Amino acid sequence: MPLNTENLFITLLLLLPLGAGGTTINRCQDQSGSVTFTTLSCPSGQAITPQAINPASGMSFTPPTQTEKADNLQKPKRNEVVIVGQRDDGCGNILSAEQRRKAIIDQQTPTGMTKRDVESLLGRPDKIISRNAEVRYVYEEKKGRSRQVSFDKHGCVKGKR
Repeated sequence: MPLNTENLFITLLLLLPLGAGGTTINRCQDQSGSVTFTTLSCPSGQAITPQAINPASGMSFTPPTQTEKADNLQKPKRNEVVIVGQRDDGCGNILSAEQRRKAIIDQQTPTGMTKRDVESLLGRPDKIISRNAEVRYVYEEKKGRSRQVSFDKHGCVKGKR
């Protein structure tokens, strides 16, 4: 049964998104065998291999060359973790994400929390007192009690003296 123009057009439309949205990243390998991936070019002295990525269908890489296969067979496998980037909260990363979540759940303001964390926890302060490089948030609570949170010059909760 021959394909009519309408069926052919529909078939082509269905296949179109599969190839759209792809990009290329570069695989950089230095003399020691360390591998990094970047959308920019590799530093000088490193081997570059373009890698194809299609975000719509997941990642797909070009297969390794014969020399890469031979290199991988000769080199022992290393199981080391490399941290490419981490969050910098501006307070020296004193609190881990888990400690930060626990403090918010427990309604606490430990040393190392940022102003943003405190405002997320307690809301906008009723009063802000600023002296020299120190800022204090004052929260008026019921029955005449108040809560104060002091920040250093970097906007981080200060420890108790």
